[in-house]
Amino acid sequence: MRKNDTSVRARSGRPPIALTIAGSDSGGGAGIQADLRTFSAFGVHGLSAITAVTAQNTLGVTAVHEVPRATLRAQLDAVFADFRVGAVKTGMLASAALAREIARVLDDHPRVPFVLDPVLIATTGAALARDGLVAALRRHLFARADLLTPNIPEAETLLDRKIRNQTDMHAAAAELLDQGVRAVLLKGGHLRGSEVADLLLTHDAEHWFRQRRIRGESHGTGCSLASAIAAGLARGEPLDAAVEGAIGFVHAALVSGYHPGRGRLRVLDHLAAAR
Repeated sequence: MRKNDTSVRARSGRPPIALTIAGSDSGGGAGIQADLRTFSAFGVHGLSAITAVTAQNTLGVTAVHEVPRATLRAQLDAVFADFRVGAVKTGMLASAALAREIARVLDDHPRVPFVLDPVLIATTGAALARDGLVAALRRHLFARADLLTPNIPEAETLLDRKIRNQTDMHAAAAELLDQGVRAVLLKGGHLRGSEVADLLLTHDAEHWFRQRRIRGESHGTGCSLASAIAAGLARGEPLDAAVEGAIGFVHAALVSGYHPGRGRLRVLDHLAAAR
């Protein structure tokens, strides 16, 4: 259990609660599986609504089955009817139709913090979104998002331009802010260098977070980061503190990461980072 989890639970008699809306990863390294492990590491009770079932492992993605819109809506209605949701995180949304359905539900809960991780492509390069999803994110979910967490390729797709350095990162984050989100955490891990720099930009402030680069290709870092931020928000932390804690958590989990399969991908050790 992480520091202060006991006091957070004591105030209400129950743990904070966060909801992940994302795809399932049969390989266990990313998606719903990584999200729930992250919530647990922060002492947060995890809820889930699955948007797609993927067949994947450390070698690649071999199949994607999108959940019917009515089934996704039933999952969301069920969790909101019973639980006091402290934060919501979205990952793989698969299609514009599912993004619109999620937006309808979130509009009914305007005070719940919302972290939008725009998952479009798997680490192995497989497409995880249908045509039209980017436009649907902009139209239906950007204005609702308290934080958008793209990596460099995702930001390039959202903006249709290249990001080559930290100056480009700042300009890209500012452009995404102008499209309606309240804050942007642009992750710089895809840029070269011995250091990874992530930029948190709001309309009032900017903050760069810098970490030593861990060599090798990892899997599930973006999912875990967005989930850790949502966990912090569910615990009542301000956004900047939630982001800082999440970045430190993911770095520690990656340091302790391991290779469970025959592929090159390293997965995070969430339990080691929680100690």
